[in-house]
Amino acid sequence: MQNIDLICVGKLNAKYFAEGVAEYQKRLAAFASFRIIELPEEKIEEKNASDAVVKKALEKEGKAILSNVRKGAAIVALCIEGKQISSEELARFLADRAGSGAGDVAFVIGSSHGLAEEVKRAAALKFSMGRITMPHQLARLVLTEQLYRACTINAGMKYHK
Repeated sequence: MQNIDLICVGKLNAKYFAEGVAEYQKRLAAFASFRIIELPEEKIEEKNASDAVVKKALEKEGKAILSNVRKGAAIVALCIEGKQISSEELARFLADRAGSGAGDVAFVIGSSHGLAEEVKRAAALKFSMGRITMPHQLARLVLTEQLYRACTINAGMKYHK
C-alpha cells in the first residue's frame, strides 16, 4: 500500500475544517497509508518583520519539514509558484509513483509565510491550488479531498465525474 503523508506547519483550530479533513482521512485509508504530521509554526513576534527574520523562521520550519519526510518519498510542495494540475493529473502522479516501486509521497503545506527555499528545491513537484488565496486550514481540507478523489480515479470508482 502506498504511503502518503501530509506534512503541515500549523494546527487545525476550526472544528469544521478538522471534521472535513478527518472524513477524507478515514476514506483514504481504503487506498493508502495516509498520515498527517503537524509541525509548529515558528513564532515571529514583530508585526512587520524583516525579510531576514521571516527567512530565518522559514529555514527552521524547512529543516523540521525535511526531517519528517520518509526516506525516498517524493516531496510535493504546495506553493503559489507551483504548477496548477487537474485531479486527473494528480491521480496520474500518484499512480506513477506507486508503479515505480518508490511510491511514498509527502505533500507539504507551509506556514502563513510560505515554504523555505530548501523544501521547494527538494520537491519532485511544486503544486499550486490556483491563483486564489485561501487559509492554510482550508487548503489542507481541499488537498485531502483531492487526494481521495485521485485515489478513486485510480481505482475506477464513480466518485469523480
